[in-house]
Amino acid sequence: MTTNTPNALQTQTPQNDSEQQPAGGIVSRSLIGVVLIFIESAIALMLRLDPKLRQLAYPLAKAGTVVCIRSYLPHTTIYATFGYRGVLLDSQLPANVNADITVNAYSFQLVNALINHSPSHIESLQIRGEAVMVENFKAFLLRVGVGGAIQNLITKFTGNQKPKPTAESQAKQNSDYQQKIAEQAERIDTLSTENKRLSIQLAELASKQKSTFVAMIVAAFAAIVSTVLHFFI
Repeated sequence: MTTNTPNALQTQTPQNDSEQQPAGGIVSRSLIGVVLIFIESAIALMLRLDPKLRQLAYPLAKAGTVVCIRSYLPHTTIYATFGYRGVLLDSQLPANVNADITVNAYSFQLVNALINHSPSHIESLQIRGEAVMVENFKAFLLRVGVGGAIQNLITKFTGNQKPKPTAESQAKQNSDYQQKIAEQAERIDTLSTENKRLSIQLAELASKQKSTFVAMIVAAFAAIVSTVLHFFI
């Protein structure tokens, strides 16, 4: 019976990673590499087509932000490095580089965040890091989501820049319209009342003018009669 002494343990040489890595792990790493290349290319295309997305990515690229994304079920770690040439995705962190932002979430939460164009799905992710940098990253995720990308493409090709109104905004808009209609109706009633008052004043002035004209005619006739009588009587 032999015992393992500390010296014996120190003299043992570690096996090569390739020998320890089972075949299934190699296939999984290769599959992850293919998926990362696809996502990286898709993000690059979105950055090229969407000026707003480039604007959101600029502060992250300027700071050379590195994001560590840890997903569970299955357990996977991905690193995203922002740069002026795009977003570089890798399964290993480059040497002498620390992650600025850490994202912890289940895989389905990450999928929902990428597929749906909803702030609630972004907020469900556990994102840690400097506050301003985290807010910039959340804005980037919200814009880069598949739902947001599809909406941006539809907007680009249709030229429709107006977003679909929500129920709250639609209700507020209807309330504003009703208020404007009520104000217009009140103005119309005021103008109608003023118009009636002016019509009455105009009729009174016309009546006074007619009476004055008749009085002038009577006075002129009386003056003429008085003059004739003065000379002939």
